[in-house]
Amino acid sequence: MSLAPEEFTRTMARVPGPVAVATTVDRAGRRWGFTASSFSSLSMTPPLVLVCLGKSASTHRAFVTADSFMVNVLAQEQSGIALRFARSGVDRFEAGDTLPLELGLPGIPEAAVRVACSMHQVLDGGDHSILIGRVEAAAVGGDAPLVYCDRAFQRPVTLDPATV
Repeated sequence: MSLAPEEFTRTMARVPGPVAVATTVDRAGRRWGFTASSFSSLSMTPPLVLVCLGKSASTHRAFVTADSFMVNVLAQEQSGIALRFARSGVDRFEAGDTLPLELGLPGIPEAAVRVACSMHQVLDGGDHSILIGRVEAAAVGGDAPLVYCDRAFQRPVTLDPATV
């Protein structure tokens, strides 16, 4: 018995995750980026992260052939950036809120976290490719991260351990 796609989608929508924008530059110097719904740490030694990208995405070829990429975990006030990088048919870099940062990759300076990676491996993940990056540089910003859960942007709340 297999789980219906609608039920799987509804179930996974309840799992909170960081809102991340992955960026890269192709060999011709063109910038590429997308809003990722799956980003996670993978290994401490060596330091590896993974981000997943749909095989039908317009950015797919640029990322699976890239030597490096950056993952920008967006800060609480950056939902507009997430929406722009999720849209098709627009210049995702037009707003000018990315700059060449770690490894010379386009990064979002005010992101909560940035990890710049060399491409370690690309794996098949069904209708997605799993991009595994070896973390070469990282930066932590001052703002809390933006979270996505229940099909909406959310802000984490710090709980007092004494009241939990």
